[in-house]
Amino acid sequence: TRIFAKRIWRSGKSMAYRRQVVEELVGDLLAVFRERLSNRFFPALQPAIGVGSTFEGWSPCGDDAVYPLLVPLKPPHGHAFHLELGTAGQTPAKNCIRVEQECTCTRDQHVENMLCFLHHPEEVLWRNQDSSLLGTVCTDSYLDAQKIACWFQNLVISAWGEMTQSHHYRMKVLPSSRSCKLQLTSASGRSLLVEIVFGVQQGDSDIFLSSQATETIFAPSTTWSETYAVAEVKFFRRMARQAPHGTIYLNCLQLCAGILVSAGFSSYTWKTVVMHLLNTIPLSSWSRWDFMMRMQDIMWYLHGCLEEKRLDHFFFGNENMPEDIILPAAFQAAEPVNLFQCLVHDPAAHAKALREFEEL
Repeated sequence: TRIFAKRIWRSGKSMAYRRQVVEELVGDLLAVFRERLSNRFFPALQPAIGVGSTFEGWSPCGDDAVYPLLVPLKPPHGHAFHLELGTAGQTPAKNCIRVEQECTCTRDQHVENMLCFLHHPEEVLWRNQDSSLLGTVCTDSYLDAQKIACWFQNLVISAWGEMTQSHHYRMKVLPSSRSCKLQLTSASGRSLLVEIVFGVQQGDSDIFLSSQATETIFAPSTTWSETYAVAEVKFFRRMARQAPHGTIYLNCLQLCAGILVSAGFSSYTWKTVVMHLLNTIPLSSWSRWDFMMRMQDIMWYLHGCLEEKRLDHFFFGNENMPEDIILPAAFQAAEPVNLFQCLVHDPAAHAKALREFEEL
């Protein structure tokens, strides 16, 4: 237990340092982009939000972890985003973001040379065609995730020389169709992997439509997937604020996701189980003296879910949601979404999962 605890402590210190480096770097990049795009009609880039296991305080990958950040997009002047949402929890996602141009004639009479895309003569708009959001990152009036990723990657390449970090890291943009993946290599040869994804917020909630596709099947570039990553990182930060010193729920989660994941259960399955237990077992009962009991609780909970062929998604229909996590009204009224639905219709997969659990 002491050996494992030391490994977790070292990993946590390394992740905390790397998180700080990543957040500063992406923040500086976005500041350069905002200055460059201040008079252009491109998506307005909001401050990045660190998401995923590395920003939640644990990671199954250790030093090889990817540091993902979500950059919210707002419509530029004279444009509006309209979210066309599929059914809550639907797979595959059928969410699209339609872009509409708005009249700015009356609203902006005090602003000289302000284009109105609805009422200015066509020849004026043609001379300013690079200013049109619809003509740059949209397909058929819908935000195109691949075009946005390509646009952002080109911005990074063109701006990297202006960055202070360019003196300390060699930067390479890795291939990615729906995000911007950066490999940063220090003078000592150590690499840091950063992935920037793009999102549009649903109202004022913590749920976003993300450019990153979650399904393995083909999805059109104008289809965006629903992501709960911002709500999840808020949940773990809330736990960190409330937890007594020496609380080991992250140790339990890292053990499950980092070592036991080879048994066939995804890290997201383990995370969902631990989130449900954190919502029911007091934080005071997650001390290091309770380590074996909490690990047993995690295993019992997963076993019960496997027998019932049901693991509820944490955010749909959960009546015990912390107040500071803001969900769309449809989530609160929705029926719980079963993450083990595939086991209901596939007896062979269910039997395999039970065998894997017994081996575990």
